[in-house]
Amino acid sequence: MEDWAEIRRLYRAEGVPIKEIARRLGVARNTVRAALASDRPPKYQRAPRGHVADAFEPQIRALLTEWPRMPAPVIAERIGWPYSMPPLRKRLALVRPEYAGIDPVDRITYEPGQIAQCDLWFPATKVQVAPGQLRVLPVLVMTLGFSRFMTAMMIPTRQAGDILSGMWSLISQIGRVTKTLVWDREAAIGGSGKLTAPAAAFAGTLATTIKLAPPRDPEYKGMVERANQYLETSFLPGRGFASPTDFNDQLGEWLIKANSRTVRSIQGRPIDLLETDRLLMMSLPPVIPPIGLTCRVRLSRDYYVRVDTVDYSVDPQAIGRFVEVTASLQEVIVSCDGHVVARHQRSWARQGVITDPAHAATAAAMRQALAADRLRRQAMRHHSDGHAVTLRALPDYDALFGVDFDPSPAKARTE
Repeated sequence: MEDWAEIRRLYRAEGVPIKEIARRLGVARNTVRAALASDRPPKYQRAPRGHVADAFEPQIRALLTEWPRMPAPVIAERIGWPYSMPPLRKRLALVRPEYAGIDPVDRITYEPGQIAQCDLWFPATKVQVAPGQLRVLPVLVMTLGFSRFMTAMMIPTRQAGDILSGMWSLISQIGRVTKTLVWDREAAIGGSGKLTAPAAAFAGTLATTIKLAPPRDPEYKGMVERANQYLETSFLPGRGFASPTDFNDQLGEWLIKANSRTVRSIQGRPIDLLETDRLLMMSLPPVIPPIGLTCRVRLSRDYYVRVDTVDYSVDPQAIGRFVEVTASLQEVIVSCDGHVVARHQRSWARQGVITDPAHAATAAAMRQALAADRLRRQAMRHHSDGHAVTLRALPDYDALFGVDFDPSPAKARTE
């Protein structure tokens, strides 16, 4: 390359003859002539060699014409491929797009207030939910399309009620809601390709739309996927968490810094563009959408109800009656005929038992009262006319009828 540049400089700029250039640089005169005749720098090109797949390419193309997505091992079997798979895979990578087609992805521009992408992120770090019990809990992540403003919080389960409770909490932090919420096919939201009843009720109350991504297409919600990766690499390393509350507290502090950074794709800071995004969002409804875990059960004798895998005590006076159980992310409330009969802080542990001492004391008092009533009933019985009946001991009846059940040996010899 240096010789080619020097030859052209000497000949064109200084007018040095070809013979003198060859003498100075120690090259042949034909080399000098070739350099002067070429307008481009010299480039080494290896002579093309044959490829082991060349002889099989007609058969490969014949198969791809009918079955464009036929797997490489099947093609190798059909054409009698005698070599290892890498050469065949390389040839298929070049040939297959001609038959299977290429699916280009357009660059999307998001307008203010139009869209927010949602997803669940599962951090590798386990969080302590009870003494001696660690769990990997999901984190709900939401990213606004226009401003790239990111919000997130840890939730206890992947059930619809908990996911929707987390969404309502994040939307309430922003104060308004976008016209579209994008989700992948999370089982609790739309695993079958159709919105579940809780998700549809949530979207209807907010007057928004939950749009499901196509199956196996993570690029459809690439913003929130990048947010998940950002959380994985920038928030999680080097941190420890004493509880889910501690996790959310640390995450909230970190999100303030994350939303204050400059995002290259929008050439701005999310916190600065958030107000523009909010202006074109929809206002929140006057009522809270249906969220949380709910059920209606008849309270059994052990006066406990189960939420997720944890049992919570209920006032025993409601035994045998139907109770309504409502569990938010923070507490569990049980009501009967419109009256609250139990209120507990929600536990995120597994297979736990939460007992209110007042409920246990009430149950003990009820058992004692029932036992005293039984004794009273046994001590006093009445005829239909109302007078008391004295209870006699069983040996009195044996003596009355002359029956003797004494099994002693002396008694047996006497008889």
